[in-house]
Amino acid sequence: MAFAPQDPRIPDPSDPVAQEAHVDYVPTPISVTRARQHTARLIAEWGHPALADDTALIVSELATNAMRHGHVPGRLFRVQLTLTKTRLRIAVSDPRGERLPRPRRPSPRDKHGRGLLIVRALADRWGLRERTIGKEIWAELGLAASQGKGVPA
Repeated sequence: MAFAPQDPRIPDPSDPVAQEAHVDYVPTPISVTRARQHTARLIAEWGHPALADDTALIVSELATNAMRHGHVPGRLFRVQLTLTKTRLRIAVSDPRGERLPRPRRPSPRDKHGRGLLIVRALADRWGLRERTIGKEIWAELGLAASQGKGVPA
């Protein structure tokens, strides 16, 4: 559950991409709901239903942050999912590179501020990648924990 500053997008020849999908969304609350639902359905279709709920929750938290803190009028945010033999990578990018996220320590009375804490708790690793325009927050889940769970092949 560690923050990993390195860029995991460098292809690993020993762990090739098996599935990949991305969808661009308008930064509105209904888009967060749609991204969460699409993610859960897609992960189950890819054969990892045991990871669908955690993945959908990570997408929901990161998409909410993109909508609230990363939106620029007229610009979209992107949810990208990448499945390899060993891991599932979730990435959410938005156009506001100057607003970098950081985990907070909210009080019990705070209504917001727990998103990255949730991501950190669920993901095996997570990080930030600055882009020419905007930023990308990513999280990875290992597939070893989901092997043998869910629907038999």
